[in-house]
Parts: sequence; C-alpha cells; structure tokens
Amino acid sequence: MKITIPGPCALHFRGGDAAVLAAAYTDVQHFWADTVAAFARELHALAAAGCRYVQIDETAFAKFGDPDVQAALAARGDHWSRLIDTYIAVTNRVLRAAPAELSIGMHLCRGNRGGHWHSEGSYEDVAERLFNALEIPFYFLEYDSPRAGNFTPLRFVPRHKMVVLGLVSTKVPELEDKAALRRRLDEATKFVALDRIAVSPQCGFASVDTGNPVTQEAQRRKLELVCDLAREIWGET
Repeated sequence: MKITIPGPCALHFRGGDAAVLAAAYTDVQHFWADTVAAFARELHALAAAGCRYVQIDETAFAKFGDPDVQAALAARGDHWSRLIDTYIAVTNRVLRAAPAELSIGMHLCRGNRGGHWHSEGSYEDVAERLFNALEIPFYFLEYDSPRAGNFTPLRFVPRHKMVVLGLVSTKVPELEDKAALRRRLDEATKFVALDRIAVSPQCGFASVDTGNPVTQEAQRRKLELVCDLAREIWGET
C-alpha cells in the first residue's frame, strides 16, 4: 500500500520563523521538534496499518532554485541556502524516526495547480545537498518543461540512489512524442546510469479538487505512454 504525504517543511516554507513565532511558539526549535514527532507518529501509524511505501511531496527544494523565490525569502528575513540546510536536517530527523519497513521517496515540483506553476529554475543550486545530504533513496523530479533546467544537476546523484524523471506533463492535454522522450532519457544517462532511472508523469493530474485542464481520456493516453516507454526501455520487469 502506498500513500502520499506533505513534506515536514511545507508549513514553515509558507511563512518562515515569523509565522511560527507569531502566536503558537516562542522557540522555533520547539516547532521543529513537534513537527518531527508528529511525522514520526504518522509514519508508524501508517506502517501499522499496512503501508510500505510513502511518497513525501516536498516542493520547497525545487523552488529554491528560482531567483524570485530566493528574493522573496530574503525579503522576509530568510536566506534560501541556510533554509536548505535546516530543511534537510529536519527531514533527516523524520526519516531516522520512521519504521525500517517503509520505503520513502520524495517528489519535487514547482507547482501543479489548475494547469499553472509557481516557480521556475534549475536544480543546480540545490542538487549537491539534495542528493547527498538528504537521506532519501529515490527522487521523483519534475522535468517536463524547460523551466526545470537540464539534466546536468543529476551528476550529483550518488550511485546508491535512483531518480524518477517526470518527463510527461500533467498540466497540458497534448500528448508527448515517445521518440522525444527516449532522446531525453538518453541525455539523462550521461549523468545517471539507466538502471538507476525510471520515468513518470511530472506530478499528479489533480493537486487540488478542481484538477488540471486535462481530460480523463488525455490522462489515460499519457499514462499508457509512460507504460509503453518503460516497457520498451526496461522490459516487463
């Protein structure tokens, strides 16, 4: 059984220390301790219920590469690079407290609401710490448009980790060209071996109840494309 949960740093990313300390807390470290404890309890409850696969949806790391996001964080008193270190440390505390039987991956994107996006920018600024300091074994990475940059940040992915490349868009109904997707996978293999790569849509088809402007038929065709491409490249297994 699989479940998707928000990242432990999502709430802080919205408002920073100022929002945390506005009413409920006088020390942000107490907030982080409560966050870690709450996520640990949730993960243990999920494991007890039979869950074995958890996907953490963490949008902050991908957005840190956007100069506009960096500027907005600075305006509220946060430095984006220091926040990365904080968020990695908090997420690692959650991972270390999780049940050993859970497989935990992380999905990163730059927004997926009603066919729109929130930010743009390469993974380059965050890649070395994202793939090495963060104790996540596999990553689902938005890569369906030039907004995500090229594949060169994948050079930081260590040999014991995997990446799932989100090459197929969930925001638009147009079906991607399979040959073009194969060429993009070939490009990615310059940085990560093919046996440590997978392919998927870049996000879900409905991040909110209104969904994206993509019909069910278009969704079906896109999922079939992903499956066909995967079979051609990696076989049935």
